[in-house]
Amino acid sequence: MPVEKNKEMPFWDHIEELRKRLFIALVALIIATLISFSFTEKVIDILTEPVGGVTALQSIEVTENIGVFMRVSLLCGVIFALPVILYEILAFIVPGLKPNERRWIFIGLSVGTVFFVIGILFAFKVLLPNALQFLISFMEVQTIPRFSSYIKFVTTLLFWIGVSFEMPLIIAILAKVGVVNAGMLLKYWRYAVIVIAVVSAVITPTVDPVNMGLLMVPLIGLYFISILFVFFAQGKDKAGKEKN
Repeated sequence: MPVEKNKEMPFWDHIEELRKRLFIALVALIIATLISFSFTEKVIDILTEPVGGVTALQSIEVTENIGVFMRVSLLCGVIFALPVILYEILAFIVPGLKPNERRWIFIGLSVGTVFFVIGILFAFKVLLPNALQFLISFMEVQTIPRFSSYIKFVTTLLFWIGVSFEMPLIIAILAKVGVVNAGMLLKYWRYAVIVIAVVSAVITPTVDPVNMGLLMVPLIGLYFISILFVFFAQGKDKAGKEKN
């Protein structure tokens, strides 16, 4: 049950609330992962297309194939369970919302899910082909990727870039709880670019500055889009307070 804003929840009640919400998110993830079993092989075929398909890879260990299957199923489970996971996080961070405020949670869920999927598509369609071309052709040595290492490489790249595209939602939450505002975000945009550069360097699988730049550009764009979201949201909040 949501907590009214004029009542402070005791520390252990916060812990219990967090436990319940994490449990719900975990159950949603498990169910989504189990459902993903039915189409995981097709997803693996799609993920291996940039390298020439499954036949272009090799397995060494006995358990390697099933490990790859479970890893891809888990990634699919995260994508499909994301709305529930985001809802539980938002409901815990911003409790006791009024009915007219709760609609922002559902808007946030939609925006967060869409941006996560866009990030995955961007990574798969733009970053991954360029990264593979650079890595496999480096020093012109014949490379036959290992099945598990290739899928780990791809799924890690897709997941973290998907997460990085959640920037507008994260900034909106920080603005909602009063940590940041539009003026602050605009004032320190240069520092934000530095942080984005560091994050891009960590996420990008190659030392190629071109691939790093391909990730930086959309993230910087998302940062300024986030400022616009916060600006309009704060304007509406201010107008609502003046009416009251």
